[in-house]
Amino acid sequence: MPDVLVEVRGDWVSSRKAEFLDAIHGALVKSLRVPSEDKVLRLIEHRPENFIIPSGVGQKFTHIEIAMFVGRSTDAKRALYREIVRSLEHFGVPSHDVKVVLIEVPKENVGFRGGKAACDVATGYEAAI
Repeated sequence: MPDVLVEVRGDWVSSRKAEFLDAIHGALVKSLRVPSEDKVLRLIEHRPENFIIPSGVGQKFTHIEIAMFVGRSTDAKRALYREIVRSLEHFGVPSHDVKVVLIEVPKENVGFRGGKAACDVATGYEAAI
């Protein structure tokens, strides 16, 4: 875990898709201390007419949903938000154009590694920070 879905309007990320997703993953590693090899990230580039964005934001508005195990502190979540915003500055994304939504999932609600519940698997890191 975590699983990350990133949505942008248009194709402005262009040929930097892998670098863009790696920057977001780096923010997760730094702020939540997830293992660097534990990554599931998806990028959807919507046609502008299919992604209506809030007034007052720019064309690089970036919507990020992160599904992760329950247990992180509010301070850890705040650090994650700051680190994601910082990591996207390199791509010209203004800080007010980033929205992050966390979806916290109990470990028993995730199945992986051969059909096992995550609560029955040693994940290699602690979700409570």
